[in-house]
Amino acid sequence: MADERTELLKTLTIARDGEATPRRRRPWSGLAVAVLSLALGVVATLWLVPGLTSGRGEQAQAPSAPPAAPAEPRPAAVTESRAGLSASGYVVARRKATVAAEITGKVVETMIEEGMVVEMGQVVARLDSVLAEADLALARSRIAAAEGALNAIAADRRDAERIFQRAQALSQKNFASEADLTKAEARLGVLEAQLAQAKAQLETARLDAQRNSAVLDKHSIRAPFSGVVIERSAQPGEMISPLSAGGGFTRTGVCTIVDMDSIEVEVDVNEAFIGRVRAGGAVAANLDAYPDWTIPAYVIAIVPTANRDKATVRVRIGFRQKDPRILPDMAVKVRFHEDGAGLAAAR
Repeated sequence: MADERTELLKTLTIARDGEATPRRRRPWSGLAVAVLSLALGVVATLWLVPGLTSGRGEQAQAPSAPPAAPAEPRPAAVTESRAGLSASGYVVARRKATVAAEITGKVVETMIEEGMVVEMGQVVARLDSVLAEADLALARSRIAAAEGALNAIAADRRDAERIFQRAQALSQKNFASEADLTKAEARLGVLEAQLAQAKAQLETARLDAQRNSAVLDKHSIRAPFSGVVIERSAQPGEMISPLSAGGGFTRTGVCTIVDMDSIEVEVDVNEAFIGRVRAGGAVAANLDAYPDWTIPAYVIAIVPTANRDKATVRVRIGFRQKDPRILPDMAVKVRFHEDGAGLAAAR
């Protein structure tokens, strides 16, 4: 290796005058020799110092930063306390009636359909009233007959009264006997009794006519209150009765009416949490049909009895605003809002 370096140095010397000029090398050849020499020097250095290579592999790593302490877990939020007590139930109507007839008869006409709004006293159906109309006409004729009989007896009584007064005057002047006076007095008494009987008969005839008129009116079935018809049960031609007579061939109702102004919510609350519910408290209601619609509501009352089988207490909830989308028997979820005192007690 030393000889090669010496030869390389000789080639780089400047020739003096009179000395033979050495053979000129190509520039790229000298550069290649220099690079090769440098590489050989590096290899020799690594071979002569073996600990350098091992030391590089075993070089100590810089001390790393201490691991960060794990973050302390945050306390879990009391979801039930913040959101309030939740319960589920159904929309109900406080005023809901199946309209039926008070008498047995055949339906001849119905004037309602499902979804129709009716007013209190509006006729919803009519029954066959031929016989009732005949009975009313007969009662009215009896009234006329009783009035005629009463007028005839009243006329006879007036005549008997004049006869009695004349007989009484003649008796005082000794122109009439005591027997004539007694006879006139007796006839007047009989006519007064007949007149009283005729008046009673007339009154009876009038009451009978009123009764027949009421029976005729019952052939027109009317709505007991204002509301919406949710079901029509009877059809023209069917028999209807207030009692279940004739098995399944006789209807007991014409239609079902619901008062939409009386709609509210009934939920069952576990008796262990009923102390967190108070009358008048704010409630948020969500219908299953409209889950994104929150309806403001309030607690109407807590029914003062518990269900032994389910260990629950019924709570009545009213809506602060009415909406036609709220229908009876819809499923609903409610959330009772609690005040600060209620939250502190719950915790």
